Amino acid sequence: MAKQLYEVDATPAAFDNLFADLAINVLTKGVTLKAAQGIVKRGSVLGLITLAVGTIVAGDNTGDPTIATATLAANAQKGAYKVICNKAPTAGGANDAMFSVFAPDGSRLADAVQDVAYAGGHLAFKVAVVTAVDSVVGDSYTISVIASSGLAVLVNKANFDGSNLADCVLSDDVDTGAVGSTTDITYTAYSAGHFNRAALIFAATNTAADHEDRLRDVGIVLKDNIAY
Repeated sequence: MAKQLYEVDATPAAFDNLFADLAINVLTKGVTLKAAQGIVKRGSVLGLITLAVGTIVAGDNTGDPTIATATLAANAQKGAYKVICNKAPTAGGANDAMFSVFAPDGSRLADAVQDVAYAGGHLAFKVAVVTAVDSVVGDSYTISVIASSGLAVLVNKANFDGSNLADCVLSDDVDTGAVGSTTDITYTAYSAGHFNRAALIFAATNTAADHEDRLRDVGIVLKDNIAY
């Protein structure tokens, strides 16, 4: 269960150099911060975790190779990915079967090769080696990408779960607990306004330039005007 906290003062008198000015109306919204991030500072730019890998289900297959795990990549879409054998192994136990890969929108992606890590831009996975019976043409797997928690974390361009997209700016320091904490914290974030670029906080190796276009799209405009 998320813990509810409230901002004490969001009036213009309380604005510090996080704000460039008040030329753009300041709007707020509630966000739920993922537990165990430690203290997330005022001015942190947040992204929301919106995608996750769900189930991986084999079809009514003849062969026994499996896909054990999958991870999201940059172009992941919500829905069902299909992995279908289009070429059987060149010889028994050769482990070089080929598989067509289809995205949820029906587009065909690059083919996957058995026992080779797949990186087709949407998902990363590997079709395992045979145990007893080789794959045959038509064997298939469904990898589901599902909606996730919507929890807020520090935005990070290296993520592929939705938290790579800037969404809002945290209004105050919030202690989300140490590693092992499980209580998510609901708090206030700014969803629009005119912000001092140098005062914003991003994940390591991320900069304002990485996220400025996205921030502008959601109503957050950046400016250089106050030393932080």
